[in-house]
Amino acid sequence: MNIDIIILAAGQGSRMCSQLPKVLHKIGAKPMLQHVIDNACQVVVTAGEVNTHVIVGHKSELVQEALAGQNIQYAMQREQLGTGHAVAQVTTNLSGEGVSLILYGDVPLTNSHTMQELVDIAKLDQLGLLTVTLANPNGYGRIVRDANNQVTAIVEQKDASAQQLKIAEINTGIMAVPNKFLRKWIAQLGNDNAQGEYYLTDIIAMAAADNVAILTKSPSAEQEVQGVNDKVQLAQLERFYQREQARQLMLAGATLADPNRLDVRGSVTLEGEVFIDVNVIFEGDVVLGDGVQIAANCVIKDAKIAANAIVKANTLIEQAQVGENCEVGPFARLRPGTVLAATAKIGNFVETKKVNIGKGSKVSHLTYLGDAQIGAEVNIGAGTITCNYDGVNKFITEIGDGAFIGSNSSLVAPVKVGARATIGAGSTITKEVAAAQLSVARAKQISLKDWQRPVKK
Repeated sequence: MNIDIIILAAGQGSRMCSQLPKVLHKIGAKPMLQHVIDNACQVVVTAGEVNTHVIVGHKSELVQEALAGQNIQYAMQREQLGTGHAVAQVTTNLSGEGVSLILYGDVPLTNSHTMQELVDIAKLDQLGLLTVTLANPNGYGRIVRDANNQVTAIVEQKDASAQQLKIAEINTGIMAVPNKFLRKWIAQLGNDNAQGEYYLTDIIAMAAADNVAILTKSPSAEQEVQGVNDKVQLAQLERFYQREQARQLMLAGATLADPNRLDVRGSVTLEGEVFIDVNVIFEGDVVLGDGVQIAANCVIKDAKIAANAIVKANTLIEQAQVGENCEVGPFARLRPGTVLAATAKIGNFVETKKVNIGKGSKVSHLTYLGDAQIGAEVNIGAGTITCNYDGVNKFITEIGDGAFIGSNSSLVAPVKVGARATIGAGSTITKEVAAAQLSVARAKQISLKDWQRPVKK
């Protein structure tokens, strides 16, 4: 049986006070609409396939650009005439005997397990409806049940009677419906209501009239069905999402200094027990080995940090690999292409880019290394830089095993320093240094005995 994922994403979201379409605002650095798609794609189909339909409208070109490269069918809702009108834009493209799961691009955190429960209901020629009971149901459509507790209708707030307004069980708008029923009911919708819109919720009464069973499910948390209409609600869902990410990390073996002060803007994979201090941000895909320690205020993006490595405070690591038992920071920056072998050390105010640093090598402070191949057990003194860029092209610096680079040295690439060579402090090296040799390249020091210090006029 095929499943059609229908996602309503045509609204402008004027209360967001933004030029960006509402569904493209981000939670955990991912557009809300992408959250919905990713969760829906986890719904299991025993036979058949999943087809994703996104109904677009306001600034549709931006929405389609954000989803580029994904297998999605788009439908245009040129006029905003209600949720039923939106679904009507795709009914002709639905699979014949399949099931439609109807979702919303501004309700980003409905989990795949909840979606699966609704789909499993609809597979049995029933209607699966997601409802939730709220302490304050104001503004939501109410679930109307008969004396046998069977759902008979959904009444929107503006159309509800005083008695119906007392109902605390509300409609989330999320449902799964067999396509053979959905096409029939959508065609019968009218707009004789306070809003003058075609309500998708009216198909509930049609289902009851046709003796189609309506089964309800509730989410594990209210936030699963919470929509976003303004940036206050966006921030509330961001915090809920981040607390859930922290919870999952702790269940996987992470010790968090404060679960409320951690942001995951991608995925974090743990290979054992780790410690993470406050205000750490993970972006992209991050892998942390067993025994890793991350100190406060670090940003780690698309990186792999191997077992027992220590990342000290205020360090930035991006598209880099840190080997076992390494130390990095504080205040270090590992830029893309940095690879540290085991037990290497990067100290404070060191920046690296496209550098391979060998086992046990030390770059302790105040240094820039770019486009370099550095061997094992190398010591690089404070203030050293690889001069890798001539304004047009980049060049490679090669440093052999066991070399010692004195402080405040400039290595003008392309250049090679041999194994166990020594560079005297303050040198500017422009030629190859042979293995085991000392090379010093400084301006001659002079002293003027009769020099008079300037005085203020």
